[in-house]
Amino acid sequence: MGITSDLAHHFVEAVDQAAIASAAWRGKGDKNAADDAAVEAMRSTFDNVPFDGRVAIGEGERDEAPMLYIGEPLGSMIGVEGAACIDIAVDPLECTNNCADNSPNSIAVLAAAPRGTLLHAPDCYMDKIAAGPLLAGHVSLEGGVAYNIEQAAHVLDKPMSEVRIVALDRERHAELFKEIRTTGAQLDLMGDGDVSGAIWAAKPDGPFDLLMGIGAAPEGVISATAIRGLGGVFEGRLVFRSDEEEARAVDMVNDDLTRLWKANDLCKSEDAIFAASGVCDGYLPGVKVEATTTTTFSELIDVANGTVEQKETTRPRTVA
Repeated sequence: MGITSDLAHHFVEAVDQAAIASAAWRGKGDKNAADDAAVEAMRSTFDNVPFDGRVAIGEGERDEAPMLYIGEPLGSMIGVEGAACIDIAVDPLECTNNCADNSPNSIAVLAAAPRGTLLHAPDCYMDKIAAGPLLAGHVSLEGGVAYNIEQAAHVLDKPMSEVRIVALDRERHAELFKEIRTTGAQLDLMGDGDVSGAIWAAKPDGPFDLLMGIGAAPEGVISATAIRGLGGVFEGRLVFRSDEEEARAVDMVNDDLTRLWKANDLCKSEDAIFAASGVCDGYLPGVKVEATTTTTFSELIDVANGTVEQKETTRPRTVA
């Protein structure tokens, strides 16, 4: 096992605790309170993890986020010689709106890998494509929408009318939607949560064949880590909404801003893990709260071993 795998159970505990904390805010219409609760719970869990950690992707810059800010040190062995030096890409509550509305696919999620192997993705958009192992080498952002759908239909041996695409329901995707529908493929729209969408597309038994469209770049790094472990396809290209965003990206990425990032570029190490815990039902079941117990449903993807482990954990319920 690698150093990241050795700590995997701690990372699962971190997403579980974030899910439990934010689940208390399901359906209450306060996405900020739900996010704050997830951040605090995850940060508290990290305090007791025996590693020298650092936030590679978090809630924002230090002046914008009091906890889990980019560059924040984590763990109980910060600066200790011989400690495992790990970078964390974290979204303590992906789909804050969904949690506030108690709608599907809100999750607590993170990716972890050795120091310096996760891209410090700028806070901008990323054009993405994700698919399962069978489509590796057959679909790419370098091909057009129709080309990729034709490739999927051919490789998966199904008519184009049965190819299922998932994308975020955004006005910026109007042309994308038109191109997809012109091919006759099925289009499923998500309000939020393209990490869930990307993983669904990458799983051989998932409900979708492809994820397409523009979402947040930091979530692209988290998705890429999971999909490395699944053996699927993930590619991304940065998209900027302003000159300021582009300038910040130059400082962070220090590379060709138009380059095509593949999963192995976004997560450079096999010694990496992806962990997620469901808040609201969807990609994972949501937290189940009963009179005396709380049950979480998590998923751990070990990149090095290519294994996917789903875990159901029941704990005594703590009532504030």
